Amino acid sequence: MGRPLEFDPREALDKALELFWRHGYEGTSLADLTKAMGIVRPSLYATFGDKADLFRKAVDLYWSRYMGFARAAREKPTARAAVEALLFGFADAVTGSGTPAGCLGVNGALACSPASEAIQKELAARRTRDEAVLRKRLERARSEGDLPEDVSPADLARFITTVLRGMAVQAKSGASRQDLRRVAAMALRAWPA
Repeated sequence: MGRPLEFDPREALDKALELFWRHGYEGTSLADLTKAMGIVRPSLYATFGDKADLFRKAVDLYWSRYMGFARAAREKPTARAAVEALLFGFADAVTGSGTPAGCLGVNGALACSPASEAIQKELAARRTRDEAVLRKRLERARSEGDLPEDVSPADLARFITTVLRGMAVQAKSGASRQDLRRVAAMALRAWPA
């Protein structure tokens, strides 16, 4: 029987999440992680797996803890209300007080070496899935008559997710919540009539 853990795995994962969110996957070293988490490498490996496994767990935690507004947005009664909630919720999430600026899904692996290509592809796949979920919501809206027939749900979803990703980059670059809320409002002016 192994020794009991001498640290709280949830607290350790929270600390790993913050480091990855702040510095990205490659910008966060194992030494940074073990120091922040207050554990030694064997404990990290035994509890979380390797660095990539830990990152995936941190991304899952991020999505469940900070991106829940996106699920709620999709349930809004109209497509415009859903997109509005998504844009403003994202502006708030990427400029949260007490959290790093930007989005882990964007900050995490935009610039990676070939050694981290699998992480980069995984985050790209998550972003693609998010866009597909939005596209399906917009397709439903069009079939219900809530979106004009001549509007492509795929193109509109791509436009909205491009704005969201740009907001994440702007937040990482220092844009305020008010700045990004104005971007959200501007994007909504392009809503199809």
